[in-house]
Amino acid sequence: MNNKKIIIAIDGHSSCGKSTVAKDLAKALAIAYVDTGAMYRSVTLYALRNNLINDGVVNEQALVAALDNIKITFNFNAELKKNETFMNGESVEAEIRAMQVSSNVSLVSAIGAIRRKLVDWQRQMGNEGSLVMDGRDIGTVVFPNADLKIFMTASDEVRAQRRFDELTAKGETVNFDDILFNVRERDRIDSTRAESPLRKADDALLLDNSNMTMDEQFQWILDKVNQIKNS
Repeated sequence: MNNKKIIIAIDGHSSCGKSTVAKDLAKALAIAYVDTGAMYRSVTLYALRNNLINDGVVNEQALVAALDNIKITFNFNAELKKNETFMNGESVEAEIRAMQVSSNVSLVSAIGAIRRKLVDWQRQMGNEGSLVMDGRDIGTVVFPNADLKIFMTASDEVRAQRRFDELTAKGETVNFDDILFNVRERDRIDSTRAESPLRKADDALLLDNSNMTMDEQFQWILDKVNQIKNS
């Protein structure tokens, strides 16, 4: 499989490190990385900027109609040595990680028409070559025939603490209990939505990283990739 296209799907709960390990894996394998969560966050940011979310209610019709006006791309920032998310040519990497977007993204991602549109975009990316893609429904909906499927999770409290540390390191003033509530609420919405609910694919490998370091979880996944490549 060394010279063939490989699709790696990493799904799981919010704030369990999917994006971080997916980026590291793509870099190690020298293949593309697609952060689907950033795609939904970008659409959410667009909705917030254009007043299409008010009091926890999304103007679905207007937002779906606006999707053709949104172009999301991923570019590597050589100076910062990391991938950045761009929306219509503007770097939105920092803004889409803020609590305002985090508190609304599950509302947007639960809309069927939006999920179907973004799934189309994601599959087009997969047609272009090997990639690592992380999200909520990659192994179940986007790429059900992916070569490797990983389902990542960790305890609610661990995930909330990681998110708290991440935001405070950026200088944001946040409350741990608010973040814990947000983590649990996102789990509830993601797992119970009618369209592509979050669930572990039957053939996905479960990775609970509650008590693992980043290096340990990366090596765990890399070992699984190497098993496939050498089979």
